[in-house]
Amino acid sequence: MTQDELKQAVARAAIDYVPTGEIIGVGTGSTANFFIDELGKIKDRVKGAVASSEATADRLRSHGIPVLDLNDVDAMSIYIDGADEITASGAMIKGGGAALTREKIVASVAKQFICIADGSKLVDVLGAFPLPIEVIPMAQAAVARKLKTLGGEPRLRVKDGKPVMTDNGCVIIDLVGLRITDPSKLEAEINNIVGVVTVGLFAQRGADVALLGTAEGVKTLSF
Repeated sequence: MTQDELKQAVARAAIDYVPTGEIIGVGTGSTANFFIDELGKIKDRVKGAVASSEATADRLRSHGIPVLDLNDVDAMSIYIDGADEITASGAMIKGGGAALTREKIVASVAKQFICIADGSKLVDVLGAFPLPIEVIPMAQAAVARKLKTLGGEPRLRVKDGKPVMTDNGCVIIDLVGLRITDPSKLEAEINNIVGVVTVGLFAQRGADVALLGTAEGVKTLSF
């Protein structure tokens, strides 16, 4: 199976977790897009969705799914999103699509986080994938200097010769070359650096369930 076929398989499996008549949170990225496309087939079952990015909101609307502001939502039963890496304990690196802050905010409101990914994203130790950090633009150089003391190499994310800007008007620094043995501790440490909006470590609030696409079928991990 191709990687896209694996992503489509977990997207279909995630539909079983969608409650009827409720509001759900939806993540950002290629796997989340497959889920949105599947959700469009059962859109009458949901009251609406909270999007973790403008791109996700646009895709939800294209399927006729109402997009709600998180400020108007008291609670959500589930948040469904992908991951760049995930461990057997449910800790994740996210932010490859530059939506980590809004993803973390929406996930924090949901009762359950369902991670959908192809099986290659399951790792023993986080860090092979560059760790994204959203940063206030004026603090970019100062934050990069402090990140360097943690190990790894901070790199400003650039596309077409320009810094990648998030939906929040911030830049992304990717920390490359880490081996993250204590994700929760590092999450707190980086979040405490002045100028950091948030780090793409989802360990203090990790996944509750992971649906992993493999050649043998979709495997379910509960944490």
